[in-house]
Amino acid sequence: MTILAFVFPGQGSQKLKMLSDFSNEAIFIDTFNEAHAALNLDLLEIVNNDETRLNETSFTQPAILAASIALWRLFCAQNNVRPQFLAGHSLGEYTALVVAEVLSFKEALKLVHLRGQLMQQAVKPGEGAMAAILGLDDQGVVEACKEAAHEEVVSAVNFNAPGQVVIAGNTNAVTRAIDTAKTLGAKRATLLPVSVPSHCILMKPAADQLAEALNNVAFATPKIPVVQNIDAQFHSDVAEIKIALIQQLYNPVQWVKSIKKLGASGMASFIECGPGKVLTGLNKRIIENAQFYSLEDKNSFDSAQAALQGS
Repeated sequence: MTILAFVFPGQGSQKLKMLSDFSNEAIFIDTFNEAHAALNLDLLEIVNNDETRLNETSFTQPAILAASIALWRLFCAQNNVRPQFLAGHSLGEYTALVVAEVLSFKEALKLVHLRGQLMQQAVKPGEGAMAAILGLDDQGVVEACKEAAHEEVVSAVNFNAPGQVVIAGNTNAVTRAIDTAKTLGAKRATLLPVSVPSHCILMKPAADQLAEALNNVAFATPKIPVVQNIDAQFHSDVAEIKIALIQQLYNPVQWVKSIKKLGASGMASFIECGPGKVLTGLNKRIIENAQFYSLEDKNSFDSAQAALQGS
């Protein structure tokens, strides 16, 4: 039997009319109807027709969650193959926890909608930024941030792949860190089109407020192990899972370590379940000797099905 992991994308993978190949599937429509009922918000209308709101954090997060769960349900309806392990990048960790039956879909939608609102409120527009640093090792990025801080906040926040690290913090400090990274040998360092500086200490107030909401939500023991962003470890204790979600908001996403953890567990195949194929590209750079698939359109969906049924 193929040892399989499903991975779920986070913010940044959204695009207008995402997963449109599946938009007429009953499962897809029903999932978005559930989301509409849970949030009193027509996410499918936003996904199909409102790019401005789709790119606002408080709408982006539940939209990606709903789309990813719709795709997961469609896959399950058409296949008997199930993953042995799960992971999600930032927001995607909530999707993984829904699939693992730790959280209900309804509660997860409410949490990520709130999460997005709290993140947006934590830093005033224009005062926070993120940037991608390419071609510089992790320590070099950390040093660039230290040198550029000048009593402001800037830190490495997404360790996405070897030579690909995202930084976040106060806008001026991030701009300085871009220049410093280039002087240290980065091949490329560019601002990202986001307004919320995710996973840095500026998100601590949002995390504190999110903690209150998490404490009022019922969590269950995972039915499928989920490797979590904060420490690249599997947690089965409900209290530990909640703490990891809170800390995740203002600490780095350890994606490289998470995928290596899955690789060490004997992973043979990875399927990215959600809009886009960003994680597939990252994962190929992190480990070798595995198969990588995405489900972003009908062709890739069918290819993944055929490969898994033949394995």
